[in-house]
Amino acid sequence: MNGKLSPRVRWIYGSGDLGFSLTNTILSVYFALFLTDVVGVKPYIAAIAIFVGSTWDYVNDPIVGYISDRTRSRWGRRRPFLLFGALPFAATFVLLWWRPPFESAVALGIYYAVVFALYDTAATFVYMPYFALTPELSGDYDERTGLTSTRMFFSILGSLIAFTLPLWVVDGFHPEHASRVLMMGAIFGLASALPLFLVFLNTRERPEFMNREQTLGVKESIKATWQNRPFVFGLVMFLFNGVTMSIIQVILLYYVKYVVQRESQSDMIMATIFVVAMIALPLWVWISSRLNKRWAYISGISFLAVVLLILSTLTPGTSFVFIMILCVLAGIGVSAMHVMPWAILPDAIEYGEWKTGERQEGMFYSLITLAQKVASSIAVPAALLVLQATGYVPNSTTQPASAIAGIRLVAGLIPAFTISMGILFTLLYPLGREDFKNITRELEARRIVKKADAEALK
Repeated sequence: MNGKLSPRVRWIYGSGDLGFSLTNTILSVYFALFLTDVVGVKPYIAAIAIFVGSTWDYVNDPIVGYISDRTRSRWGRRRPFLLFGALPFAATFVLLWWRPPFESAVALGIYYAVVFALYDTAATFVYMPYFALTPELSGDYDERTGLTSTRMFFSILGSLIAFTLPLWVVDGFHPEHASRVLMMGAIFGLASALPLFLVFLNTRERPEFMNREQTLGVKESIKATWQNRPFVFGLVMFLFNGVTMSIIQVILLYYVKYVVQRESQSDMIMATIFVVAMIALPLWVWISSRLNKRWAYISGISFLAVVLLILSTLTPGTSFVFIMILCVLAGIGVSAMHVMPWAILPDAIEYGEWKTGERQEGMFYSLITLAQKVASSIAVPAALLVLQATGYVPNSTTQPASAIAGIRLVAGLIPAFTISMGILFTLLYPLGREDFKNITRELEARRIVKKADAEALK
């Protein structure tokens, strides 16, 4: 069952990532700023609320993955979650942007921690099954890269929209704009849910996997994933990739506003990075087809690390033209960071089936999304704590030199280090193109034999 996907199916499936990218990027970029500069809590309160709310996913993700692997319905294993989970996903996102009438900083911290946990739970019930559809739509090594590239087009488009349009709706993150922030949350919450209905209506899971029986329990399923060597190395790679992405997203507006003092041009800066990232996607698909996914990823993020180190040295006097040139270069690296990890990881699922005879897309993808959330739950509070420690003053027109130094540190040296760690584990990733082809050929032969044996017993 390795027939090529039609362009229509590929693009409709890819469009589902638009909503996840919108909500995740808006949260990563604006939520900390919303808590400190609109709600008015200190950075350490914001850090605690985000950390507590997001760490619930450490439990929630594997449970949802386990449930998804064992779901049986006329719509398949994954698609029902998209149908019934889209509206709760949108509603809980909206609640994150409401400023409740509490005076106590502790009460505000508790509210945002609880709602963040509710949102993460609702989000997990839709985006984990969505991600798990990738290997169930195609079993071809290069077609998966193309499918992931299409999905990343929408992911980067979502990031582009999230970095620009909310700023127009909100018109500045200030206490008097709390109602505009809530309106922004409602607009993008609804917009994020709609593509999930399209994916539900226009995709179909491969028949051989829809009703496949699962024999492993929760503990056995988790144990089997940790015994999958390509998956473990890929998961750690994903963790460092997620930490890097989260750090860049949370600090970028602080950097633009206070370090280079270009807040009025922030939409142009963000747009340049993400438009270039979208344009560069075919480049990484081409490099992957000529080399392999691992080397395409390493070359892309190495390039990004150098650009980030240069960006962290800029000053308010730096030419805007030079800033834009660096944004173009950063966009090329961001493109690789978006597409290649998601193209690499699905291949470990076939490796796991080859080793154990079990397919556990749900559990695999739940741990992948968990790695992203662990990354965010570490990186975002850590970045806020650096701001707290270096003397950041919320909603101030100027910042002390120590805070500027802290923003530079978070924007340059720290993500360059996490990128370097990601490169190390990518170098150790043990599954290449030929290994994957040999595994899929053997799995196909096993399926033919199994089907013949089942027909002989009838």
